[in-house]
Parts: sequence; C-alpha cells; structure tokens
Amino acid sequence: MTVRDVLAELNGVSRDTFYRWRQLGVAPPAIRLPNGELRIKRAEFLRWLDDLPSAA
Repeated sequence: MTVRDVLAELNGVSRDTFYRWRQLGVAPPAIRLPNGELRIKRAEFLRWLDDLPSAA
C-alpha cells in the first residue's frame, strides 16, 4: 500500500500525522523503496489496526 492508500483507509488522518507516528515508532511497519517512497504491506497494516487500543 502507498502512504496515500493508508491515509485513505484511515479516513482523514493527515500525511503529517502519519509521518509523526513514524517518528514516534507507532505507525505500521513500512518498506522504503530505492526511489524513497514508502510501501506498507496490507497484512502488516491490518495487523497494526487490530493491535490498536479500541476507543471507548
């Protein structure tokens, strides 16, 4: 998945927030391609979603 795909799945999370999560180490694991772009495996993204604490 591209960063854009991930943001679309998260319904309104901004790109800045996603990159802040990466700096804090709380974003889903990503692979950096040789051209500098990030890709997130869908299985890793879904696992990350499942591991998030549910909002009450």
